[in-house]
Amino acid sequence: MNQEIAFILLFCVATAVALVVRRFRVPYTVALVLAGLGLGALGWLDAPHLTQELLFAVFLPGLLFEAAYHISWPRLRENSRVILSLAVPGVVAAIGVTGLMTASVVRGLQLDPTFMLSQGLVFGALIAATDPIAVVALFRTLQVPSRLNLLVEGESLLNDGTAIVFFALILATVTGGTPTVSSLAAQFLATTAGGALIGIAVGFAASHLTRRVDEPTIEITLTVIAAYGAFVAAEHVHTSGVIATVASGLVFGNVGREHGMSPTTQLAVDSFWEYLAFALNSIVFLLIGFEVSLGGLAAYWREIAVATVVMLIARFIVVATVTSLLRRTDEAVPHGWTTVLAWGGIRGGLSIVLALGLPRDLPHREQLVTMTLGVVLSSILLQGMTMASLLRRLGLVRPDVDRLALEQARTEVRVAKGALLEIDQLLARDTIDGPDAVALRSPYQVRLAAAREVLETLGRQEGAVERDRQQALRHLLALEAQLVMEEFRAEDISREVHEGLMRQIAERRLKLESGDPDLLKELLGAPGKADPS
Repeated sequence: MNQEIAFILLFCVATAVALVVRRFRVPYTVALVLAGLGLGALGWLDAPHLTQELLFAVFLPGLLFEAAYHISWPRLRENSRVILSLAVPGVVAAIGVTGLMTASVVRGLQLDPTFMLSQGLVFGALIAATDPIAVVALFRTLQVPSRLNLLVEGESLLNDGTAIVFFALILATVTGGTPTVSSLAAQFLATTAGGALIGIAVGFAASHLTRRVDEPTIEITLTVIAAYGAFVAAEHVHTSGVIATVASGLVFGNVGREHGMSPTTQLAVDSFWEYLAFALNSIVFLLIGFEVSLGGLAAYWREIAVATVVMLIARFIVVATVTSLLRRTDEAVPHGWTTVLAWGGIRGGLSIVLALGLPRDLPHREQLVTMTLGVVLSSILLQGMTMASLLRRLGLVRPDVDRLALEQARTEVRVAKGALLEIDQLLARDTIDGPDAVALRSPYQVRLAAAREVLETLGRQEGAVERDRQQALRHLLALEAQLVMEEFRAEDISREVHEGLMRQIAERRLKLESGDPDLLKELLGAPGKADPS
């Protein structure tokens, strides 16, 4: 089977899985892994292997850029100590704790007396990076606090780069190198700083071009160049492509998107990357399932069980330590969030790719690869399947029944109001007479009143009014930007006035997205003091 047919069939499988999971309480990514695992075991589809070349050339840059592109820089800066602590020293600590505990327990239980600390550290580096895709998708569905979503996603964006760099350094040491601590630190700084500088440069260059054109297709192409170009450029000069792509995405999302794109272009670019992320995620999680060999997992099931428990313990230690140290700062994390951050550290495709790329002559290579596959699989299934119930138990989401009732009531309001408006139009065109209009209005008025009562009892107490106002403000700010852009194109205002107005709109939009409580008061005004005009 050639690769073209294989990818088409993979998309068919992903589509079928997406349709099926709508009827069951199974996260989409978990269902994809299960589908890939089943199809791989049956041998019905000859899927391509998830190689390092495939991940780095196709999947990783797109996924990283899409996530970074939608993160607000001001909000990231407000939580920088938590995110950086988890993503840099937290990853280093997790590698050390995981490596030491795994080697000690595997030898202590006589599972493999030759499994030394060096193999444990390699394994710890392999599974250090977290993959938040499944968790973030669930967060958005259940509407968890936006800051919690930012912490999970922001940490993962940065810890990928840290994990890859330290994996390369540890592997070089294990395979015969004798680097000093100072040389390792210098190499880490050079790799990460070099990648960040390249990403920032590419992001600003592409953002500058977006301000000179107003063509959605061209600007979409510029985002693709910024994503994949930053990655390739950084890897070419032996710096971190991951860090470069993240930096490029942050710059483009906060500069190019906010100050160089019209609302129409923003919508087109957002839609493009939303689909691309869906497509890339679908294929990656399917291929993860195909990479797993049930026979290999069975041969090392005890080591996998030990490694999974150790990985979770190390994660809880790191997260609890970081959040405890920051408890008295302005970035303090609520106690319940500590559990979510720890349990949300799901491992994914990057760990598998790094494991499959281990040198063939590395001692315990087969064991390390199988352990990594097993830990990733158990992490996706165990943590991915139980995250929703954990969030509900901690009171971070509404019960499903309330959410569904709220959605149904809102839909009923829109339907009833639309029908009543149509009845008025039919009456105005003399299609129906007055008595008929009264008779037709009656049931819709009853439905409208009932739906509004539900909104009053459910929606008000859950902050629905606040969300509705924020949605209305997003729409109005986009309209303002569009009108200012039209005035500038018609040459009715100067570039200076145009840029000043767009800057004000962007500042208000950033305040809105960051959850600034004063913005609604600023734009809506105090009750009872409306402008008489």
